[in-house]
Amino acid sequence: MTDLNRPRYALSFTSGGLLTRECELSASVYLERRDWKATRAQIQSENLLQARTFTSNQRITREVIQRLSTLSDAEIELLVACSPTEQGHLVWTATCRQYDIIGEFAEEILRERFLLMTPTLSVDEFEKFVTGKSLWHPELGELKPSTMRELRRVLFQMLREAGFLTDAGDIVPTVFTTRILEILQRRVPSDVRFFPTTTSPEVHR
Repeated sequence: MTDLNRPRYALSFTSGGLLTRECELSASVYLERRDWKATRAQIQSENLLQARTFTSNQRITREVIQRLSTLSDAEIELLVACSPTEQGHLVWTATCRQYDIIGEFAEEILRERFLLMTPTLSVDEFEKFVTGKSLWHPELGELKPSTMRELRRVLFQMLREAGFLTDAGDIVPTVFTTRILEILQRRVPSDVRFFPTTTSPEVHR
């Protein structure tokens, strides 16, 4: 694939952090309707996510619906019923599916550094990652420095909220429950690749 026809990165994730609470609430609405358009309309009309302004209500609702729509109905049902840690794992998975740049950073930088027993992750690694990706994604080179800083800030906020990174920058190993691992390994390639863990992405039966 050439640079000209390579899909551009979606970069709208600066609307919030991991948004786990918002995703759980929205998932509950979806399970009552099983329709994303109707779910979005209800969340916005009733301001269920408690946004401060009409514009932020629209923006955050759109962001949450985009992420949740990458999950199957079975995954959404689990999201509503599972523990806070499991919810974080599912929402992180949805975010990585929605945003290729986050999924690639998780797989190529976060997981790789963990597997190589490099115990920390700094903002410098994000800068190096973006520089490398800009060779195939020229849109990254077109971003303003302020936009790049915001992307970095929100990504690292997500990593901390998901429990993968301490405030000091230490990588925290992920421990999966059986049901979360089973869901992650249903896909090919396995979504285990998005996590700092020694668990194999391959399913052993």
